[in-house]
Amino acid sequence: MKIASYDIVFQDVPGEVTLSLNLSQCPNRCPGCHSPQLQDDIGFPLDDGLLDGLLERYGRDVTCVCFMGGDREPAEVMRLAGHVHATGLKTAWYSGKQRLPDCFRTDVLDYVKVGPYIESKGPLPSPDTNQRMYRVENGELTDITMSFRKKGVG
Repeated sequence: MKIASYDIVFQDVPGEVTLSLNLSQCPNRCPGCHSPQLQDDIGFPLDDGLLDGLLERYGRDVTCVCFMGGDREPAEVMRLAGHVHATGLKTAWYSGKQRLPDCFRTDVLDYVKVGPYIESKGPLPSPDTNQRMYRVENGELTDITMSFRKKGVG
């Protein structure tokens, strides 16, 4: 698994200041993808050492780490999410798959977004979106997709 870029963001996970890790080698190939460069084999291998360095640098400034992609290696996403979760930070995963993989672990993720991007349905803030964002609590998934919508919309 490779990381192409990262940034601190405020809208990807509601109520969280998030270190967003953009993972490359996306296998989904969604038409109209907003980040088609992430379909390519670009970036650096994301391993414990690189992740620890990012956490050391940004861990005090963020409340959550989000893995943006990783559908090619979901078991590795779960392993790395466990590594982050053990530090006390919240974790999130944006998957472009419609269903969660068998290796999905509710004990290492606090949020998960599922669903491919379908241009005609729009992203999470769209009232027509097919994508869903869930908060993981006590092993259960609660749909929080509506929290992305602005007041008065949808």
